[in-house]
Amino acid sequence: MRKVSLKNALLVAAALAVTTSASAAGKLEIFSWWSGDEGPALEALVKLYKQKYPAVAVDNATVSGGAGTNAKAVLKTRMLGGTPPDSFQAHAGQELIGTWVVANRMEDLSALFKSEGWDKAFPKDLTALISSKGGIWSVPVNVHRSNVMWYNPAKLKQWGVTVPKTWPEFITTCATLKAKGVAAPLVMGENWTQQHLWENVMIGTLGAQGWQDLFSGKIKFTDARVVGAFTTFGKVMDCANKDASGLSWQQASDRIVDGTSAFNIMGDWAAGYFTTTKKLAPGTGFGWATAPGTSKVFVMLADSFGLPKGAKNRAEAVNWLKVLGSKAGQDAFNPLKGSIAARIDSDLSKYNTYSRSAATDWKNSKIVGSMAHGAVAPESFMSAFGAIIDQYAASRNSAGAAAAAQQLAVRAGFGK
Repeated sequence: MRKVSLKNALLVAAALAVTTSASAAGKLEIFSWWSGDEGPALEALVKLYKQKYPAVAVDNATVSGGAGTNAKAVLKTRMLGGTPPDSFQAHAGQELIGTWVVANRMEDLSALFKSEGWDKAFPKDLTALISSKGGIWSVPVNVHRSNVMWYNPAKLKQWGVTVPKTWPEFITTCATLKAKGVAAPLVMGENWTQQHLWENVMIGTLGAQGWQDLFSGKIKFTDARVVGAFTTFGKVMDCANKDASGLSWQQASDRIVDGTSAFNIMGDWAAGYFTTTKKLAPGTGFGWATAPGTSKVFVMLADSFGLPKGAKNRAEAVNWLKVLGSKAGQDAFNPLKGSIAARIDSDLSKYNTYSRSAATDWKNSKIVGSMAHGAVAPESFMSAFGAIIDQYAASRNSAGAAAAAQQLAVRAGFGK
């Protein structure tokens, strides 16, 4: 009897140990700024993860607002405080690398990329963007396009105008619309959406190569071409609503839907908003074109997740990354988000008309990285650039704004 009791006791102890271990490991905290209208896309990923790992309790820690500005502030406190989330959202490229990789706070994911076959599933240009110093630092879950101009086809027809293809043509079209009683032909939102607009005016003026040269230091911000593009940006802003600082990007998009404004320059997450939230049909309920002057250019950004050093639930976080990088994960997420898969083997039958057109352009356009969304400029530049845009909006001093931007570029390490 004693032997049986001892055996039973050992079995019970072993079971308790397994239960305790599973309980300790059966958690995952993911940190992002996807909320509200972008929430359903994230929930699709969480649902897929739970199907694969039903014993894991997922804590979806979301900090909304400001295209990630609010979330990044909270993340900084946690990372520096030694309590990182298990995995967190960051824009692929310099936003993550220039902040947390250089600070030695992230794990290298090169081995995971190889074991999951992502070195073949993702385009080489994209992998290069998320690589630095021999390591690969995040898993891109999507590709967004920055240089899209949205409009309401029925309203443009009613107003008797066509989609402008260059920025000078855009400014002329705005004058025509104002004469027809459209007070604000262009709708903008809060500061980051204005930086987004600046980026598109700059690329549409300098061209793709000029844009790349600007962020590699080959062209200075004080170059006459850049100063001239600032002046064009001011003229474009003159076409916009005066209450921009009080609008979210969704509220700005609403003014295209209701016909208050004619055009909005916004990334293609707007497609997800129009189709998922507003229930509009692509091509009829809303229309799109490349931002003026950016035909045959794909201004890219990607949302990605990394693995912080010291993550409490590392194994669960690695499994989360596997779901993100999988074909099933990307094809569950992106149709709802309004983006396209980062993988090249995506099932396009799952995507709407807009996304299929974006996927085609992804393969046939000159690809450049977005500044406004962390691909080509480090956080040290971006954190101060918004103030330059605010000051420019008030002063329209092109030379002064260009000089201030050049000083920022020098301090950030890429200006010469």
